[in-house]
Amino acid sequence: MNQFIDGFLDVNEAINGFVWGPVMLVVLVGTGVYLTIRTNFLQIRKFAFALKNTIGTVIGGRGRKADADNISPFQAVSTALASTVGTGNVVGVATAITVGGPGAVFWMWVSAFFGMMTKYAEIVLAVKYREVNAEGRNVGGPMYYILNGLKQPWLAYVFAVFATLATFGIGNMTQANSIAEAVQSSFGVERWITGAALVVLTAVVILGGIKSIASVTEKLVPFMAVFYVVMSLVLLAINVGELVPSLVLIVEAAFNPSAAVGGAAGYTIAKAIQMGIARGVFSNEAGLGSAPIAHAASNTKEPVEQGLWGIFEVFVDTIIICTMTALVILTTGVWQLEHEGAALTIAAFNHGLPGTIGGTALTIGLTMFAYSTILGWSYYGEKSLEFIFRHTSGVKAAIMGYRVVFVAAVFAGSVGSLKVVWDIADTLNGLMAIPNLIGVLLLSGVVFRETKSYFTRLKAGEITAASARPDA
Repeated sequence: MNQFIDGFLDVNEAINGFVWGPVMLVVLVGTGVYLTIRTNFLQIRKFAFALKNTIGTVIGGRGRKADADNISPFQAVSTALASTVGTGNVVGVATAITVGGPGAVFWMWVSAFFGMMTKYAEIVLAVKYREVNAEGRNVGGPMYYILNGLKQPWLAYVFAVFATLATFGIGNMTQANSIAEAVQSSFGVERWITGAALVVLTAVVILGGIKSIASVTEKLVPFMAVFYVVMSLVLLAINVGELVPSLVLIVEAAFNPSAAVGGAAGYTIAKAIQMGIARGVFSNEAGLGSAPIAHAASNTKEPVEQGLWGIFEVFVDTIIICTMTALVILTTGVWQLEHEGAALTIAAFNHGLPGTIGGTALTIGLTMFAYSTILGWSYYGEKSLEFIFRHTSGVKAAIMGYRVVFVAAVFAGSVGSLKVVWDIADTLNGLMAIPNLIGVLLLSGVVFRETKSYFTRLKAGEITAASARPDA
């Protein structure tokens, strides 16, 4: 039995080395580069337009509201951000710096810049090829644009299976484990108590379906993002003298790691690139195909308008939140100490503040991040399972069974040791990218046509932008 397990783990490690290795990372970023060039750098040309017609409509009170069957565009992006803004923004950034050096942050920015267009394309396709299910609600994602666009059912089912299985690891047990560990470390609360509380909080929300999840995430995501950014800004203000040197260090170390850190730690350019891109993609999920599942549920009429939310989503996740984490770690100088992962970030947030105030605040932030990720990924798994069973009479029973097992997995994750689960889930998460990127690349012509059509019609006055519509 042990030999079988060891063999299985060896196979998983080999697959993981591929899906998160140089070849796949080149494909992930390369897809974004291709989409960027073909759209003439849309994320730059239309960045102000994107902000005005996404978050700008919400701030101005002109955003499209949810209807009886479907969620609003803002609720869709909140659900997507709930799943992407998680432990990767806290632990992932710290790991990237530990292994790849400060230069990894620069390559994280690069992956985010091109990832904006990958996420944009995914969402455009998700809205373009979505369907209406038996309950009258919009459903979509990679499985639907692979099925309806590429006409490749088998590949659509492959994605749905990978996505369903991945939700129990990356989107559930590992997140619950992070919460339980952080709460025990900071407040001394037993892990089973935290697990029980999480079970209740998760069940109450996800048993109500997407409307319930979206209702919670549209309130939780803005609050947790502002909380984390403000907390980070306080620490940056304390260490403001190190801010510019840290930014310079990031750029210098991206191209000359050893010189930037005095030859210490043996950082290399290759390792900085690999860790920066890998952790960036892991954080914002551009190319993995998860977020389009949430975006497809919105009541947006125009695929391009919802796609613009994808640009905003990657910007917030990586350019803002991940950068905040990186700068706090670098300006405090703790990255040069013997810390790794979460311990490094906690040490950074404790630096310069009385007692353990920083670490406590970080625990609160990490708890909100991880809990929101559980909610977002529960929806991804449910919709993926719904796709698999959609032509059977047991679809409702399958979904309800999934919800029960998902909630139970939250408790198991809280009290268990999850290195093996994390490794397997990490692999499944990466495997999702393969069928998704095939779909995005082969359907990229549709993305270009939709983009050209939208802005042509907008210029001709045939349609109005979301920010100009009273009923947007």
